Amino acid sequence: MIVTKAKPFDSILPFAEGRKNIFILGCNVCAAKMKTGGEPEILKLVGQLEEAGHPITGWVLPTAACSIRSFDHLISKNEKIKDADCILVMACGSGTSIVSSLTDIFVTGTNETVSLGGCSGFDLSERLCVFCGECNIGDFSGICPNARCPKAQMNGPCGGSKNGKCEVSRDSECVWYLIEKKMDSIHSIPKLHDIQMPKNHKV
Repeated sequence: MIVTKAKPFDSILPFAEGRKNIFILGCNVCAAKMKTGGEPEILKLVGQLEEAGHPITGWVLPTAACSIRSFDHLISKNEKIKDADCILVMACGSGTSIVSSLTDIFVTGTNETVSLGGCSGFDLSERLCVFCGECNIGDFSGICPNARCPKAQMNGPCGGSKNGKCEVSRDSECVWYLIEKKMDSIHSIPKLHDIQMPKNHKV
């Protein structure tokens, strides 16, 4: 699941300036789960833009913004998109890019794409992967310190970790505490002695 957060309305408003036919496109998968692009969020943005003097031509909520088959498919959902001179995509960067590739209409996103996350039961984990391109998650039995440590510590906890809690976010468990607990449970603690080399950020 792609983790997104909504941009402040003031940063979206300039894209509406001078546009006569604004169309909004959401995402009923990741963005809906994050409450950044489902129907309630679309309707809220419609209201905000109309209150600011920018009438909305229409809106649509496809299953996933990142896997739309064609522009004709969007037309079949709401033909008013044909009249749009601006499409605001309430999805991740991938969804925004896909919509842009389907049309010559001006397209922009209303969300910041944060990371790859996931949902287990009712618990939402916002940083499970940061797309580093050099995945060594297997060395840590499925827990990525590069993504889940605010300092991206790859060879053990920082000096600020205390009682299993993160120095940066005291409400969160230190990822290295979680890794050690998991590796101990599967009798793989010695593997943590292997030195992890710095990530190649050119990848």
